[in-house]
Amino acid sequence: MTDLPMLNDDDEKVASKGRSIPVEKHLFDARQVLIVGQVTMELARDICQRLLALAHASDDPITVIVSSPGGHVESGDMIHDTIKFIKPEVKMVGTGWVASAGALIYVSVPKERRFCTPNTRFLLHQPSGGAGGPASDIEIQAREIIRMRDRLNKIFADATGQSVEKIEKDTDRDHWLSPDEALEYGLLGKMIQNIGELN
Repeated sequence: MTDLPMLNDDDEKVASKGRSIPVEKHLFDARQVLIVGQVTMELARDICQRLLALAHASDDPITVIVSSPGGHVESGDMIHDTIKFIKPEVKMVGTGWVASAGALIYVSVPKERRFCTPNTRFLLHQPSGGAGGPASDIEIQAREIIRMRDRLNKIFADATGQSVEKIEKDTDRDHWLSPDEALEYGLLGKMIQNIGELN
């Protein structure tokens, strides 16, 4: 009988999330990171751990593939800032949809390193929040949402080359873009059909 390899704590966590350990290893070896689904604190911790581990292992480029409806803005901030923080060059590939906090992560790299597949949809919009509690707390929450909106508008203006005023106007309501529209807007660097076009 052949002895099976022992799982360490990290392997057990991966297995408990329904992910294949060999697939995880191949992704690590290929220096690819997948950001899929709702942006949460748990996802941010997982993605940032991967990015930091890859940066520790080598200075070789990392490819991040993102398909997300958005979610928790501060978790998106954490991933956005970590991508900027690490030494390896990061290439960003949008697929499916790149929306809200997903778009915030997407613009963490320069435009020439932002790619998407042909059927990707992009969504920019202003942050929202459910204010509740005493009137003074609602006032504080509203002030913070406005501050967050202004900060995000500046990030997207810097990333696209659009004016803050145009970003503010466009994101007053949901602003959907196709790849062609995202290219014209300055959100996208290049639409690609296959992985060979990343180089």
